Amino acid sequence: VAAKAQTVTPWLTTGDQSALLDMQESSSLVPYAGGGTTVLVDSETTYQSVDGFGFCLTQGSAEVIHGLDPETKASLLDDLFGPTGLGISMLRIGLGASDLSNSVYTYNESPGDVDMLNFSLEGPDLEHLIPLIQDILSINPSLKLMASPWTAPTWMKTNNAWIGGSLDPQYYAAYSHYFLRYLQEMGNHGIDIWAITPQNEPGNPWNQPSMLMSAPEQIAFINGHLGPELASSDFETKIIAYDHNCDNTAYPISVLNASPYVDGAAFHMYAGSISALTTVKEATGKNVYFTEQYTDVNGDFNGDMGWHMENVLIGSLNNWSKCVLEWNLATDSSFGPHTPFGCSACLGALTIQSATQYDTNVSYYIVGHASKFIKPGAVRVDVTTSSPQLFVTGFKKPDNTLAILAYNHWGGVDDAVDIQLVIGAQKIDFTIPP
Repeated sequence: VAAKAQTVTPWLTTGDQSALLDMQESSSLVPYAGGGTTVLVDSETTYQSVDGFGFCLTQGSAEVIHGLDPETKASLLDDLFGPTGLGISMLRIGLGASDLSNSVYTYNESPGDVDMLNFSLEGPDLEHLIPLIQDILSINPSLKLMASPWTAPTWMKTNNAWIGGSLDPQYYAAYSHYFLRYLQEMGNHGIDIWAITPQNEPGNPWNQPSMLMSAPEQIAFINGHLGPELASSDFETKIIAYDHNCDNTAYPISVLNASPYVDGAAFHMYAGSISALTTVKEATGKNVYFTEQYTDVNGDFNGDMGWHMENVLIGSLNNWSKCVLEWNLATDSSFGPHTPFGCSACLGALTIQSATQYDTNVSYYIVGHASKFIKPGAVRVDVTTSSPQLFVTGFKKPDNTLAILAYNHWGGVDDAVDIQLVIGAQKIDFTIPP
């Protein structure tokens, strides 16, 4: 096979923000003679395919973006979701209120309405979230949506409250109907839900709203109600279990191995090691997903960019994750809206300053370094490095081009790394700043 002349175009973000997702000069591959510090790409050894990259589009995020003037909003959405922008390919939304909503709510607060006669999307979601999703789908009709509830309707819970409590077993069937009605009503608005998780952070009883759901309870709910009801419907929506921290692998392993209805498990990393994803993957043979991590309003761009690159982005991908989602897409200048006890220190990828002005923050660039280049259907390939400072991963895209991601975990302010990116018998030289 005759060799083709190929080029590599680097895109760079630096910790001092002197470069922010900036395209660098392209270089042609030349023969590799050996030696040097290498990033070695083996595109014939493959791992998982990717479903998407993006953010959690909380109701609060939707509200502040939806409030932009039409021209600014159109430009922003094209930048976020358009093919020449970040190319965001997946969003996670609240099935009802999250803690970054303007109030606490579910879609049916009528006690005893087990047949869901009073189910309605009326309220903050219909006012803000649904119209914005419709705008986004007009830009990217292939966008995947994952929906997660922070709580069941309060009358279905053991404590009849927004915070904590568990799902009362007598309402398992009703709650399953609630999920199906949600899929139907969203579908009536032209919105297909790609996946659902039964409960956001099922071990966290302190958020507002929140609800506990143990592994045995999740198994009973899925196997006895949600799974069969969804399987007998016309929906092809996936059920993804767990949706909590990397410090507990027993929970997702038990659910995945006990339920034929579950596609895989979702993870956050407010505790534990990202290697938990590989542990669960190997113990169950099912898929793993990374679905939430926040950046703090008091954080440092350099430190946050590095930690998330190492652990959330490169770390989860190298541990079999099929998606990477950062937390909230946007807030206002006061870091709201949020519920009375919701997160007041969550830094959105965007800060909406006014109807015509917004700032891009660190998670915009974290996600952008993946979403802009690694498209759904891309397959992870084997990428290794001889430098202990570098964290690397790579993907073969559907068009057969390669996207290689490298992060220089600096040991000091001047610790740039001169690498040779080696692909087959060819290479380019590149310096990665600290």
